Amino acid sequence: MEKAKVSMAVTEKKMRVAALALLLGLVACAPAAPEQRLRARFGEMQAAVETGQAGGFMEGVSPDFTGESGMDRAALHNLLRARMLADSHLGVTTGPLDVVVQGDNATVAFDVVLTAGNGRLLPDQARAYRVTTAWRTEDDEWRVYHARWNGTP
Repeated sequence: MEKAKVSMAVTEKKMRVAALALLLGLVACAPAAPEQRLRARFGEMQAAVETGQAGGFMEGVSPDFTGESGMDRAALHNLLRARMLADSHLGVTTGPLDVVVQGDNATVAFDVVLTAGNGRLLPDQARAYRVTTAWRTEDDEWRVYHARWNGTP
């Protein structure tokens, strides 16, 4: 009788573990929440700048982007490429992201320190900005369509 109780307890425990594993698997397979996808896109764009991939950054920029002083998408791309050509290392350090998602639109506000240099121990240049961006989903991907910042890069 004792062996039967032990066997049932072990079986019950295995079933609980299996049910938990199944539940965790279903949660892991669920589509990412809009904010998670937006934060992931933001991280991809930041990494693209730091690895010198202007095209990778621009994948997250809407074709009708507008920015400070009438900057359009082409001007943003040119600015980014010029900075990458002028300096072998660009750094992007952001503070906490203040993300507000409303359906297919979102705003992301953050502080950022941009650094530039030639890979020496200390950067040659550093500048801090307060940035507010507007995002929307286009073809199921988050893209920034407007940005404003507290100075000019």
